[in-house]
Amino acid sequence: MQLIILAAVVAVCAAGALPPPGYVAPHYRYPYNYIDSRARAAIDRNAAILRSENDVNEKGYHYAYDTENGIQAEETGYEANGIQAAGSYSYTGDDGKVYSVRYTADANGFQPQGAHLPTSPPVPEAIARSLEQNARDEAAGIYDDGSYRDAKYAPGVILARKHYAYNPYNPYRYRF
Repeated sequence: MQLIILAAVVAVCAAGALPPPGYVAPHYRYPYNYIDSRARAAIDRNAAILRSENDVNEKGYHYAYDTENGIQAEETGYEANGIQAAGSYSYTGDDGKVYSVRYTADANGFQPQGAHLPTSPPVPEAIARSLEQNARDEAAGIYDDGSYRDAKYAPGVILARKHYAYNPYNPYRYRF
């Protein structure tokens, strides 16, 4: 009986020491001093909303807003094979420049466009030639599964393959 009472007291003490549900310690919320270290933090913190539009109907939706610190956003969307949306937003960065982004979001994913966004580098010439060769091989019925097997490159196996017809049930098999 004493053991049960002792266990109950320990359980009550342990439960009292737990943080409330949904609590996140301050040092995990954002990097140390992040909010106050930004140049525009004071301006952004208390920005008033100058314009706010929301329209939702059976055809789709549209929203737009402007704030006094220069943030503007607008989006229009409708349902057609999933949600199709297009919009834009702009804001003033810590360097004082205005950054604008136009985007579409549909079955192909989120596709942003902006002068400040990085673009992918051009495909190197050797990779482009390799991709072209792969396309020609696939058109000719030659498929490579990317695996390496010694037998695949042994001279006897290569000669033996020339004597057998292509097996359509094994598309990864080489045909020479």
